Amino acid sequence: MATEQQTVSEDGSRFLISDLCQMLEAYLEKEQVQEVYRAYLFGAEAHEGQHRMSGEPYIYHPIAAARVLAELHLDHKSIMAAILHDVIEDTPTAKEHIVSEFGEDIAELVDGVSKLTQMEFESQAEAQAENFRKMILAMVRDIRVILVKLADRLHNMRTLGVMRPDKRRRIARETLEIYAPIANRLGINTIRLELEDLGFAALYPLRYRVLEKAVREARGHRKEVLNKIETSIKRRLRQEELNGRILSREKHLYSLYKKIRDKTLSFEEIYDVYAFRIIVEDVDACYRALGIVHNLFKPVPGKFKDYLAIPKANGYQSLHTILFGPYGVPMEVQIRTEEMDKMAEAGVAAHWLYKAGEESLDNIHAGAREWMRELLEMQKNAGNSIEFLENVKIDLFPDAVYVFTPAGEIMKLPHGATVVDFAYAVHTDVGNTCIAAKVDRQLVPLRTQLKNGQTVEIITADGAHPSPAWLGFVVSAKARSNIRHYQKSMKREEAIELGRRMLDRALAVFDVSADAIPDERMAALLRQYHIESHDDLLEEVGLGRRPAVLVARALAPVEDGELAANDDKPMRPLVIKGTEGMVMHFAKCCRPIPGDPVMGIVTKGRGMVIHTESCRNLAENKHPHEHLLDVQWEPGVDEEFPVEICVVVANRRGVLASVAAAIGECDSNIENVAIDERDGLTNTLQFTVSVHNRQHLAEVMRRVRGINSVMRITRLRN
Repeated sequence: MATEQQTVSEDGSRFLISDLCQMLEAYLEKEQVQEVYRAYLFGAEAHEGQHRMSGEPYIYHPIAAARVLAELHLDHKSIMAAILHDVIEDTPTAKEHIVSEFGEDIAELVDGVSKLTQMEFESQAEAQAENFRKMILAMVRDIRVILVKLADRLHNMRTLGVMRPDKRRRIARETLEIYAPIANRLGINTIRLELEDLGFAALYPLRYRVLEKAVREARGHRKEVLNKIETSIKRRLRQEELNGRILSREKHLYSLYKKIRDKTLSFEEIYDVYAFRIIVEDVDACYRALGIVHNLFKPVPGKFKDYLAIPKANGYQSLHTILFGPYGVPMEVQIRTEEMDKMAEAGVAAHWLYKAGEESLDNIHAGAREWMRELLEMQKNAGNSIEFLENVKIDLFPDAVYVFTPAGEIMKLPHGATVVDFAYAVHTDVGNTCIAAKVDRQLVPLRTQLKNGQTVEIITADGAHPSPAWLGFVVSAKARSNIRHYQKSMKREEAIELGRRMLDRALAVFDVSADAIPDERMAALLRQYHIESHDDLLEEVGLGRRPAVLVARALAPVEDGELAANDDKPMRPLVIKGTEGMVMHFAKCCRPIPGDPVMGIVTKGRGMVIHTESCRNLAENKHPHEHLLDVQWEPGVDEEFPVEICVVVANRRGVLASVAAAIGECDSNIENVAIDERDGLTNTLQFTVSVHNRQHLAEVMRRVRGINSVMRITRLRN
């Protein structure tokens, strides 16, 4: 029989199983605590004779993991599973034995956390991915699986020092890439912050030590200022008869490091921000407290965020504002209720709900359930475990963009999401049949990134399908997994048939039928595209690799002097991808140049007209939406393109010659110039110059801007 074991807490004192039971007695029934102790006896006996790399008895680790969950006040089955979580993996004990001793629920929790040790894997990456997939599927059935795993990972990170340096770095990177983001996604802030700091210390020890020292040295200088700010806020709250408590906060090291790294700021710029949290009784008091601090200190424009009205994806709720504090130093203030504060710290572990049939769910639990459903869909669409892991990593974005449907419904999307991501967020079928989109009532390319507050309308068409090109810009895991799933499920025969239907529909726009296309014209087009057969061409169209409307335009009869597809003249280098043999015009209204985001309009008789995305004429286009194409520049274009620039200069002798000389020095030719005298003091010079790309144009404008007489220079756009 196993005797009572001890574990070591962070402060070096001994943490006994009796201490754990004492913690549990504060919120669990007596019978439940007894069940936990019974699980402990079983686990201690199973791990008898086993030791960790530190030399201590193995049972120390499960007890420590159970303590993490006890601090979050989780149910007794979760605590029991934490104590038993390594029994199946590291001892001869079978799952069936746990079922007979403790029931199916606990056995499933333990099995969900256990690694697949019986299977052979070709690589470490595959083993990691497959184990992760197994755990996620178990988590979908019972979310307590991931809570046990997070507790296990947290204690492993606390005791990481005994590992080899390479193993420490691997575990730390995995923690920062997977487990800390999962804790964040579930709203468990306490575990997330500690995992991040421990992972940072193990992965970048030198950077951690440097930053830790800088924080320690700066801490002393801040204390007096923090006390003054806190006193003034407390005094004003009392004057307004508003009950609340104020906490000063210090940013965690990993958060500081990320801001320094991502925003390329100095430590002084980041750390010189005072942070406070005001905790009040109810939502009404939150907004009253906000008004108080805004009257006390001037708010920084554009730095207010209302997560009460629109919670974060993980259910987090709070008011955030940045103020100009004393001495002009920025001051961050968070305002929330006691309930919101508890939920922000513990996330799904707060007010524990684990029954599938629970009717009343708060934001955090409802969001977690929705995420579970998305994970299940991703898993079904993923080809293998590595792809699934990649999709989950993508889905663990901490930031979100809030946009509206035409009906006014708010949609949360990952940072950098495009209209295609939005379409898939609405419904998988909407994403699969998406052909165009309007943002704030203006047609936009499908790769357009969305911004907060925009209204998005998706245009669909029967028979449309996802394009493989979308994988180049979508960011949400749901969009990526569905696009890949479609690609994999599409057989060659289906792709050919789909391509035939799409090409027939595109040819109809030009009043041409497929049967009317001469064989020699088709043969010439295949030679130009370097495609062997007609079926190969249809397959490329069906898979979205070659736009149907471009192929139709190339096959349509010659009009208005267009070159025929079988023209034997040598083709000029491609400027726009996928337009071999097609006549193109560059719109004079916006004069696009390589580097500009562009769209194409295919019209009868003119071929394709290329506009910049921001062109006003493009936004007001009256053609049917199937004439619009999301196009891209061919890399390495070496042609010259006209562009118009406007230069405002002081009315001095020789200024025109100076500007012209500067343009010539940049290897740019002046095609046209117009002079407009405004008031006798300034002249406006309007040049049409030839450039290779946006970089070349920037060089020209930089050179001209350096002339003393030049007051302003801009590129003219429609």
